[in-house]
Amino acid sequence: MNRYKSAARPLSFLYAALIVYASLYPFSGWRDQGLSPWAFTAAPLPQYWTRFDIIANVVGYVPMGFLLTLALLRAQWRWPAVVLGALVTALLSFTMESLQSYLPIRVASNLDFGLNTGGGVIGALAAYVLERLGAIERWRRFRALWFVQDSRGALILLALWPLGLLFPPPVAFGLGQVYERLEDALAQLLEDTPFLEWLPLRELDLQPLLPGVELICVALGALVPCLLGYTVIRDIGRRALFALTVLMLGVLVSALSAALTWGPVYAWAWISLPVEAGMMVGAFMAFVALFIPARVCGVLLMLALAAQVALLNAAPESAYFAATLQSWEQGRFIHFHGLAQWVGWLWPYVTFAYLVFQTARLNRHQPSLPEPAAGAALSDLEALPGDSQSNSSPERP
Repeated sequence: MNRYKSAARPLSFLYAALIVYASLYPFSGWRDQGLSPWAFTAAPLPQYWTRFDIIANVVGYVPMGFLLTLALLRAQWRWPAVVLGALVTALLSFTMESLQSYLPIRVASNLDFGLNTGGGVIGALAAYVLERLGAIERWRRFRALWFVQDSRGALILLALWPLGLLFPPPVAFGLGQVYERLEDALAQLLEDTPFLEWLPLRELDLQPLLPGVELICVALGALVPCLLGYTVIRDIGRRALFALTVLMLGVLVSALSAALTWGPVYAWAWISLPVEAGMMVGAFMAFVALFIPARVCGVLLMLALAAQVALLNAAPESAYFAATLQSWEQGRFIHFHGLAQWVGWLWPYVTFAYLVFQTARLNRHQPSLPEPAAGAALSDLEALPGDSQSNSSPERP
């Protein structure tokens, strides 16, 4: 029996990249103060700090220590994995604080470094304890029972989907609206160059979404993560439970995002009549898709992603979304600005590329079917993609 590929290692690399972005944003105004980059280690402790700063600096590095240690434990490193995981996390924090010495709006802090390191140690110890208690092995058995063997990429994308919703999207569950910002960025990049004339100009202004179109966008946005899960889940009952869980998670994360942006009183203000109807339509489509084979779900997922992105990028950013962007850029959540917003921008396109790659890989490795013998049924020669790698007996579409 082949071992399932662990998602801990790629997730640790991805989380490290997000820490780098969140720590060094906005990557501009670099200057040399004439001090060594590690001078902050000998500086007095900061006199002004808040409870939120302490919690954020500790909690922000716990997943890094956890994922890195888990990846090392997967490689049979045992207890040295805890030490190495904590040391690498501390080194990452030290590097980020040192580089912040060159940024005008960031302040290198020995307190932040200590809190980050503590968070990494907590995460590393948690991974080791869970491994010793058998919790990680139970998760592996659960994964083998629920998902096909080649499911790591889909699980990583599903783990990132709620993060993309954390930064308020222009439409509920509407990730991937980048056209207007990309157009402005290209115009600024090509300004004062002869290449600016090559930039195509829109003949018509972008029009706001009509209620019916907004309903479709919400329905497609709710359907997309369900279809992605269906590509790696075969059992219909487990698909139904997964869809219910992911839809509830999407609603709760959206409410959390609204509460963090405008205040707890407005946690459910984003639910309008088109949004409510769209979620119901999306849930119904997810129910119908329960009975569709995995390969067909992949095709439907690509069509849903393309349709939603096309509809969203045909509309301008709303005034409310612009106000939200302003509050997030200048508020206390600036450290998480890039982490959530970039995931929300790029998630649909990365998912589409993943599906194309998976389809090409399956077609490349799928052996050609032999000529059926006399009386042999075609169904005897067919199998779902990924079933050859599954630990359970294959199910017919």
